[in-house]
Amino acid sequence: MTHAHHDSPHHEGPADSSGMPWAHRALSPSGFEEDRGGADPELLEAMAQVAETPSVEGDRRLLRLVAGARWLVPVVAMAVDTEIRDGLRVDGHAEMATVTLTGPDGQRALPVFSGLDALAAWDPQARPVPVTADRAAQAAVAEGCDTMLLDLASPHALALRPSMVWALAMVRDWEPAHEDPVVAAGVAAAVAAEPDVAGHDLGDGEPPASGVLRVRLALRPGLGDEAVAALATRVGERLATDGELRARLDGLSFAVRQADG
Repeated sequence: MTHAHHDSPHHEGPADSSGMPWAHRALSPSGFEEDRGGADPELLEAMAQVAETPSVEGDRRLLRLVAGARWLVPVVAMAVDTEIRDGLRVDGHAEMATVTLTGPDGQRALPVFSGLDALAAWDPQARPVPVTADRAAQAAVAEGCDTMLLDLASPHALALRPSMVWALAMVRDWEPAHEDPVVAAGVAAAVAAEPDVAGHDLGDGEPPASGVLRVRLALRPGLGDEAVAALATRVGERLATDGELRARLDGLSFAVRQADG
């Protein structure tokens, strides 16, 4: 049996695995020194309620609790600098890496956990890193993740939609798109350039609490199907070019009717 050996300078006193001494190191406080790894019971109850019966009010309450909670981001050991020696793969060393998951639809997700029990149920080998909700969301955005998965493998597991992740990352309150004044102003500006739109209003998508914004357009009489489709496309493209709006929308749909009179 062979053993990998890494030369390191000699230091007196305790040292870490790479030979660097512990002496004179300053550790920045994390803010979680008194944390024992337990989950907030009120948060777990809110997650279970939304998982069982989705609703806009349930989502709003959940996001308030998520924003104020401590989360555990799992990191796992990954072998790097591997090589083939005598027909066998030999690992040079291992590094800790954040876990991201990719779904069948290509969406990437960052799993986070409310407590040590939930993390251990998913992967007992993962190492927990405690972070605030905004730091977890910022990590998700940095990793190109569309969603955050809360307590994966638990009965109350939930996926936070992109608009929720962005709200957490930007440290602002989350609002459903159809009740968000920023979205309302953006849609109003997008339809203002269309003389065939006599009026509009916003609603939640189907099913409720889906995260899809439903834009209902009242159009002047006489427009054909192609003209209606082209109009909706133009409005959608204007909304898509607004980065602030994109961060607040999880989806977009249109409904049209003939304007009265």
